[in-house]
Amino acid sequence: MKPYLNNKPLIAQGWLRALIFCVVYFALMFTAFLVMGVFHKLPPASEKDTATNIPYLSFIAMAIISISLAWLFRTLVDRRSFNSLGFSFDKNGPHAGAGFFIGIFLLCTGTCILFFSKNLVWTDINFNGNELFISFGLMVIIAFAEEIAFRGYILNNLLESANKWLALLISAFIFALAHLDNPDFSIIAAVNIFLAGILLGINYVYTKNLWFGIMLHFTWNFFQGPILGYQVSGQPLQSLFQHELQGNEWLTGGKFGFEGSLVATLLCILAIAMLLWVYEKKYTSWSTVSAATTN
Repeated sequence: MKPYLNNKPLIAQGWLRALIFCVVYFALMFTAFLVMGVFHKLPPASEKDTATNIPYLSFIAMAIISISLAWLFRTLVDRRSFNSLGFSFDKNGPHAGAGFFIGIFLLCTGTCILFFSKNLVWTDINFNGNELFISFGLMVIIAFAEEIAFRGYILNNLLESANKWLALLISAFIFALAHLDNPDFSIIAAVNIFLAGILLGINYVYTKNLWFGIMLHFTWNFFQGPILGYQVSGQPLQSLFQHELQGNEWLTGGKFGFEGSLVATLLCILAIAMLLWVYEKKYTSWSTVSAATTN
């Protein structure tokens, strides 16, 4: 047992801890990507090497900053254990499974809509075991890193200071802000990433557990990029299936990827509505029954 974990937070207000975390987070991200921008301007060994390595480097830098900063703030500022961000798997297996399959369902459903509306044409299959394995690992790391930072730390602390819905909306807005610098960012992309922040955070509002968000985040990114061949938030990755998008970019997402599509907007709204209905019914009913039993 670490003695400091019994102490009160270094900063009493949860909203202020979240704000300071965000300022430091964005400052570190800006610095890291500035350095990588300089690196990107150096003469590459080949054009292919540059196209492949820069997105991977940015993903790794983001993950290192997110996880390290969340750990430092949780232990030194919040004075609580890192595990208290929501890593317990006990009784949360079903939530993890739900997140895993919802991510796959949303991407595959959206892709089918684009395909049958003739806005997407499959062109090739390119299996590269090494690239697929590397992409799998990167998507796992990204899912953990972003969920730890945005849901585990930011949303967790906001919930201590604000109404749960306001906390969720603010955390989703910050999540969208973090993607502003992504290539080919658009208004629809901003709306969709905001909606994704809500979708990823709904379960956390009720359970204070990260596994739903981690699994949904992972399958969304992995199936979007390395499997189905979309850009991942504007970043190009090697993919198993390759396609060409046709028609209005507002509908297809264009160069930003599926996250820039109106189809994604519709699916995210439907998923959010479904989860709100399920969780309100489950947890509100449970609370009412529990209170009645106690009385």
